[in-house]
Amino acid sequence: MKTAAELYDLGLRDLNALVAYTLALQESVALNSRNSSKPPSTDGYAKPKPKSLRGKSGKKTGGQPGHPGTTLKPVEIPDKTEVHPLSSCPCGCGSDLSGQPILSYESRQVFDLPPQKLVVTEHLVEVKRCPISGELVHAPWPVDVTAPVQYGPNFLAWLVYLNTQQFIPLARIDQMSFDLFGQHVSQDTILNAMKSVGLKLLPFAEAIKKLFLLEPVVGGDETGVRVENKLHWLHILSTETMTWYGVHQKRGQEALDFFAILPEFKNRLVHDCWQTYLDLPCLHALCNAHILRELVFIHEECQQVWAKSLFDLLLDMNKKREEQKLVASCFPPERLLEWRQQYRGILIEGREVNPPIIPAPDTPKKRGRKKQTKAQNLLDRLEKHEDWVLAFLHDFQVPFTNNQSEQDARMMKVKQKVSGCFRTFEGAELFARIRSYISTARKHGRSILKELKAAIIDNPFIPNAAPSG
Repeated sequence: MKTAAELYDLGLRDLNALVAYTLALQESVALNSRNSSKPPSTDGYAKPKPKSLRGKSGKKTGGQPGHPGTTLKPVEIPDKTEVHPLSSCPCGCGSDLSGQPILSYESRQVFDLPPQKLVVTEHLVEVKRCPISGELVHAPWPVDVTAPVQYGPNFLAWLVYLNTQQFIPLARIDQMSFDLFGQHVSQDTILNAMKSVGLKLLPFAEAIKKLFLLEPVVGGDETGVRVENKLHWLHILSTETMTWYGVHQKRGQEALDFFAILPEFKNRLVHDCWQTYLDLPCLHALCNAHILRELVFIHEECQQVWAKSLFDLLLDMNKKREEQKLVASCFPPERLLEWRQQYRGILIEGREVNPPIIPAPDTPKKRGRKKQTKAQNLLDRLEKHEDWVLAFLHDFQVPFTNNQSEQDARMMKVKQKVSGCFRTFEGAELFARIRSYISTARKHGRSILKELKAAIIDNPFIPNAAPSG
């Protein structure tokens, strides 16, 4: 931020530059999680009033018609039955009913947890003496029994589940194990279980990278993570059925080249218009949630009507697309042309109230992008990347937003809130690989705990390739 003296000198040299700097300061103060990409945690106590960008659907709250529901229902064969005898009449007469025949039963069922304990299985191998060599020999141990005393795959999967899915810290996992089973568990045991799962998921990690190259549409995003008290970057690729995470020291092209997925990807990538993504040799689609938030800012903070017009137009386009998907696979060309004309007409209105800032003739040229207001920057983007902003109209596989990737990033941010940072880069990589596996299994409706056990016994779940077409 400039000092008062610097602002005075700037005003004397270039009044337009001073105005631009003042507008930039005003815009930065007005930014919050509702009108920009800033996270809600930066809003402080003066949070903006919640207001969804989706608008009202007209549906009643609660489960919708056809939703299966999760109401507790009785089972046909209970695990345990308790009979409560009727020996005296409850109607008030006090008659003895112990000798009366039972006419029927009324039943109620109580679902509860069984007593918790670890089941210990002792493995005994027969020991015999070889009649030829005279040496003592024994039967082979089961392949998963490798120590005199050890934990089984179910318990190890539970430990990994608590830390990587529920984000419970190691010390609290130990306390939970003692409270439930009367058995303390060391932090090394938990970390070794996670390391073992992470290493056994290498086939899953390699397979899912190849599967992403076959996907017609992929969402991409990145967010900061702290590793060894230094800023690193979590890179995210996402579809409705798969999630991939990768951790790298860099955010840009060096990281993408290291992971070797997006540089080879040739289909459609949905993202937030980050230049590193734009440089990739693939098709693109821009996240309209980001654009809508910027339009909210320009309309509410800058009082520019064109932003509200474009906001309404984009939402109306998406609504009509959802309706069209029910009856057809695309829009008629004349409908698309009509929307294009509306879109461009609104941008012309925006340019009329946001003319380019022309520097004074004696202003020295500076390297880099010229200073502009948020409205001018957004208009540049909307004009230059019109096809990618409106890609969702032409290809119904393209989502209106990149919310799936942002949702997949959210759980990793929760992990950071709980633990602060990763102690080692290896630990961050292992955690990212396990979370890729967990998120993918969940998207397929599979039990996370069961799939973690499957990984421990060297049988990890690997999704199939998406059907072509």
